[in-house]
Amino acid sequence: MLSYHADADIHTNPFERGFDRLVNLGMEADFIGNAALRRIKEEGPKRKQVGLVIDCEPFTGPNTTFWAVTQNGAQIGKVTSTVYSPRLEKNIALAMVDVDATVLGAEVAVVTLSGPARVTVVERPFYDPKKQIAAA
Repeated sequence: MLSYHADADIHTNPFERGFDRLVNLGMEADFIGNAALRRIKEEGPKRKQVGLVIDCEPFTGPNTTFWAVTQNGAQIGKVTSTVYSPRLEKNIALAMVDVDATVLGAEVAVVTLSGPARVTVVERPFYDPKKQIAAA
């Protein structure tokens, strides 16, 4: 579930969130944002939301500020939401990063409240992303 202000706000769009399938730009109706969404679809988004696994001690609560995501020393985005997942036994997070940094398996860095951590870009949703459990 996305959190307004943390994971989405007035400055985000459905193409950054991976909600392309929910955007019908072929409809006849005119609506606010139509031209902007057409432009973003044509040019492609400049950033995207990714899932992260943060390798450090289990978080005791969510982040209350955005954490910088860096790669090779350069800031490429921000962590928007974090939580420790008891089911996965991992710290997981959502982040908004430059589109070039969305490669699954890529390693990036984040400084958490307990210090620097190794971070891996992963597929969303974090649990059963291919929906294989339902097919079993």
